[in-house]
Amino acid sequence: MPKEPTRLPKPELDLDPDHPHVADWFHYADLLTDAERADLRRVREFLRAEVAPVVLEAWDRAEFPMQLVKGFAGLDLAGAGYADPPASRLFLGFLHAEISRVDPSVNSFYGVHTGLAMGSIHAGGTPEQRERWLPAMSRMDAIGAFGLTEPHGGSDVAGGMETTATRDGDEWVLDGEKRWIGNATFADLVIVWARDTDPDAGGAVRGFVVPSPSEGMTITKIEGKQSLRIVQNADILLDRVRVPESHRLSGGSGTFRDAGLVLQRTRANAAWGAVGVQMAAYELALSYAAQREQFGRPIGGFQLMQDLLVRMLGNVSASLGMAVRNAQLLDEGRGSDAHSSLVKEFCATRMRETVALGRQLVGGNGVVLENRIAKYFADAEAMFSFEGTREMNTLIVGKAITGQSAFVR
Repeated sequence: MPKEPTRLPKPELDLDPDHPHVADWFHYADLLTDAERADLRRVREFLRAEVAPVVLEAWDRAEFPMQLVKGFAGLDLAGAGYADPPASRLFLGFLHAEISRVDPSVNSFYGVHTGLAMGSIHAGGTPEQRERWLPAMSRMDAIGAFGLTEPHGGSDVAGGMETTATRDGDEWVLDGEKRWIGNATFADLVIVWARDTDPDAGGAVRGFVVPSPSEGMTITKIEGKQSLRIVQNADILLDRVRVPESHRLSGGSGTFRDAGLVLQRTRANAAWGAVGVQMAAYELALSYAAQREQFGRPIGGFQLMQDLLVRMLGNVSASLGMAVRNAQLLDEGRGSDAHSSLVKEFCATRMRETVALGRQLVGGNGVVLENRIAKYFADAEAMFSFEGTREMNTLIVGKAITGQSAFVR
């Protein structure tokens, strides 16, 4: 019989919901209430039982495991941020970190639905519109997507939006293209942002709830992604798509300012996602260092390996500390867009370094999908850019601290 190949140690995350994360070195999770910790334990159990076993194959196949929607619905947390009273931003941050720690693609799905789509309706909708759509979305009976980015517009999309909305009696006609729209291939509704063509509107950007599918809407999955492969990003073509006036988000400012409020919230959540990825990378590297032997001893006992681990832990701890304090400021009503921008810029930049250090420690075995670190390494690249690039977040903070805008106009 042929000899079996040698099986090298495989790094693992500690998925026991009763164990505190070793990456939470300063015990920030102790700031949560007992009820919040109980909810987080339920989330961890769901992630352990249903998410972790399927994400490697799903990532490899670039498919979304649709059975997870029912599992998330069972947690009954999708509407927590919009309840009365709402869940704390601190709890919601830890929730995003927990999901991202197991898989950032799944966290992106959850964040698009609960943050971008539901957040748009909550911020820009009338009471009647909120009542019409948010309960079903809270139960996850209806899944949302968020159509903002365009083929020719990313960071400058607010000022250069090409998608148009033309009033025609009691309806609006939408024309244009959207790109990189997460959840779009299976969403039940898409929040589409479009520029009002009425000369008296002054180029105002308005939000619309567009049922999917709708006549004139073509959705095409973006293939060949090498990052966040589980996320079903798509191109959306809008060719004279008609929506009634009742689907225009008219309860807030009725302009892009409503989208700005949503993006401030989700930018902070994106920082928590970056924290979760760093936690996973550190924990996997630490697990591997304890098992992998070279020169007759575990590599965790060598100085250079300990240097890598300590640098990773420092990045995790600094990022987690900033995310926690930002959440506290937001809960107190003292947080600003500049605060969230600095946290996202810092956490995403440190994440990029942390996953690289982890891949370095695991060596050649770090490029194999089953060892997981390669997936986080690849996923970090998309997370580094979305919810505001490092450059754009830097300019937001730069304007806040100097009082001078350096944006190109």
